[in-house]
Amino acid sequence: MGHPRKHHKTYNTPRHPWQAEKLASESELIKTYGLRNKREVWIAENVLRKHRRTARRLLAESAAKGELTGHTKRESDQIVSRLQRIGVLQSDADLDAILGLGIEGILERRLQTQVYRQGLAHSMRQARQFITHGHIAISGRKTAVPSYTVAKDEEMLIAFYANSPIGREMHPEHPTSVKEGASILDEGKDKEA
Repeated sequence: MGHPRKHHKTYNTPRHPWQAEKLASESELIKTYGLRNKREVWIAENVLRKHRRTARRLLAESAAKGELTGHTKRESDQIVSRLQRIGVLQSDADLDAILGLGIEGILERRLQTQVYRQGLAHSMRQARQFITHGHIAISGRKTAVPSYTVAKDEEMLIAFYANSPIGREMHPEHPTSVKEGASILDEGKDKEA
């Protein structure tokens, strides 16, 4: 385990790092989700791997005993409810559904992705920049971690931080002002024609 103040690795590197398919899929995920490097992909894979490993163990115990009881039943309910709370699983899902999850489900719940999906930024990279520079808050509290896992009930509480200049309507990088400006320019072009 080690000393609690020392940082520990939260990911595992690929066993075969030079496989073309693996490199292409990781590069595509980095581009799609605006990740900084492959380490963030590996961290998400590790989170998914832990949940799947637990689900496989619990399913094997249920197959051996016939039905989950006691501690294993409680552990099964906890893992399913946690994944439902963060929005990775549907409300009627069970342990079998965990085995069908993909890495995209984990990456979709990142704060960076949620900021972009809600239209607070123009791109994934800009969403990351807004978060790291302290312009994004969840329920009024500044959050500067792009990899923060957003729970389902926190999803609608994401907004610009109260003291952030980007939160003002007249700021050039504010998403609504850019969209309004673009529509005004389009109307001007229509009148000239």
